[in-house]
Amino acid sequence: MHASLASIFQGTPEGLEAGAILGKCVHCGFCTATCPTYQLLGDELDGPRGRIYLVKQALESGTCTDITRGHLDRCLTCRSCETTCPSGVAYGRLLEIARPVVERLAPRPLRQRLQRWLLRRTLLGLWFAPLLALARAVRWALPQSLARHIPRCRPAGQRAVQTGPRAVLMLEGCVQPAMAPVINAAAGRVLARFGFVVVPVSGAGCCGALDLHLGASDPALQAMRRNIDAWWPHVEDGIEAIVMTASGCGVTVGDYGKLLENDPAYAAKAKRISGLTRDISELLEPLAVEELEREVKLKVAFQSPCTLQHGQKITGKVEDILRRAGLTVVPTRDEHLCCGAAGTYSLLQPVLSRQLLKNKLENLERDQPDVIATANIGCLVHLESASSSAVCHWIELLDPDPPSKPGSALC
Repeated sequence: MHASLASIFQGTPEGLEAGAILGKCVHCGFCTATCPTYQLLGDELDGPRGRIYLVKQALESGTCTDITRGHLDRCLTCRSCETTCPSGVAYGRLLEIARPVVERLAPRPLRQRLQRWLLRRTLLGLWFAPLLALARAVRWALPQSLARHIPRCRPAGQRAVQTGPRAVLMLEGCVQPAMAPVINAAAGRVLARFGFVVVPVSGAGCCGALDLHLGASDPALQAMRRNIDAWWPHVEDGIEAIVMTASGCGVTVGDYGKLLENDPAYAAKAKRISGLTRDISELLEPLAVEELEREVKLKVAFQSPCTLQHGQKITGKVEDILRRAGLTVVPTRDEHLCCGAAGTYSLLQPVLSRQLLKNKLENLERDQPDVIATANIGCLVHLESASSSAVCHWIELLDPDPPSKPGSALC
């Protein structure tokens, strides 16, 4: 697919990159078969191929309308199409380039701009934790449409005693410490069992994914630079890895090298950070997780987040770890399809999100598992909002000193 970009995009780093990505697309349509929104809506423009044409048209003409913006908004950025694509089209990256462009060419109505501004300020601000605590206290009085997005809390338990010889960093993230502090606490206890020390880092925060997917590329890049600055002294000290317990963060931090490649002050550092980034499953895979086997045998349905299987291309590792630890992992149908969480998608596209959630839970609960496990905080909260089964992060199932039954709601 040849693109003749408008003069305002010619010669720019983003224009050159977008042109190269468009050039790989042979418009075969294989991607439509695995696109969640195309399957629901049946509209060519709500599938990857149609959206690629819309992006191409905007970049060639330098103009677009709210119709283009609407079809891009309905994209989950699940990147299932990338797994299917025989030509290696980096569709997710194309959307990251296109979204800020479309925001400029087709400005949103005031109501939508305010909604997105509030989402970014609330989820990424210092007041998120106290607001969440307040929301939990009055959850019973809220409309179900809001209450379903407020997760029950579970205590984190005691942090592991750090005595091992292998030092790693762990991204705390933006919403996960308030929503489910047990996840990183459990990860720390598991890692400590195998001789890892999780070095605390102040100054690191949101990975930048939320801003990036909402078209706010400049704040996203600033968040990435902030994290690099916070981590860099430890990188120079020889840290072994930067561990991710949220696959949504993992795929973004893993792309820092690409996202900051045109920043002369951060390009080399960003590439190094991406090279050190590891999903926790990658760190545990070669270890003797059999040591963590419990007496109680649970039947687990694993929901592999899109950011894990399509973004990071990590498939089968978590399931293998759980089986080796003595758990029964049941198969699920359509495991390649998104659950509908997709960052803020469940809030901005509630109708489509709820249908995807319904389909996903039907597949996950088909064999009546004891627990549904996932690898991303957004998916966890989304699944928990409508599941009849307990939901947890899979690392909780390996926790040698769990503060509660994994997936149980205590408050």
